Amino acid sequence: MTYTIKEITKKTGLTAPTLRFYEKEEVLPFVQRDVNGNRVYTDENISWIHFILALRSTGMPISELKRYVKLYKQGNVTIQERRKMMLDHKQKVEEDMRQTYKHLEQINYKLALYDAIENNLQNKEIQI
Repeated sequence: MTYTIKEITKKTGLTAPTLRFYEKEEVLPFVQRDVNGNRVYTDENISWIHFILALRSTGMPISELKRYVKLYKQGNVTIQERRKMMLDHKQKVEEDMRQTYKHLEQINYKLALYDAIENNLQNKEIQI
């Protein structure tokens, strides 16, 4: 199945300029053009877009995405290097998640203190 850029923006939530940027920066490979020069997207492109979004939302820079795509285009001889890239990124994401969870625990602790103070104040009002 093929899709227009407008359909892809609806499916992915990305804007047309963002899609064009990813294509220009060579992080969205294999986008075809029709006879009029319009972009024609496939299900494979959609899979790539979801992959790009996952990596970008977890902090992978465009330069690393470009490196990954360049390796991908070289074929199976780069599988080990691509795997290493994903493993390194996974470890970074896991560390970021640990830090986020640690910060969340601090926030929850502060909320629990506020809840205790509020309950204490409400109990004093009832006793008056």
